[in-house]
Amino acid sequence: AGSIIVRQRGTRFHAGENVGRGKDDTLFAKENGQVVFETKGPRNKKFVRVDAVH
Repeated sequence: AGSIIVRQRGTRFHAGENVGRGKDDTLFAKENGQVVFETKGPRNKKFVRVDAVH
């Protein structure tokens, strides 16, 4: 939790489940687990999510 996943300028990747976005658009994990990159929607937006491990 709290680990940086992606440093970026602008929203090249969007925050998904268990992922937070900092004011500089950095994506970070809110939970411990496996990081998954995926595309969604008609415009193929790129999302990052964390599948939590308990």
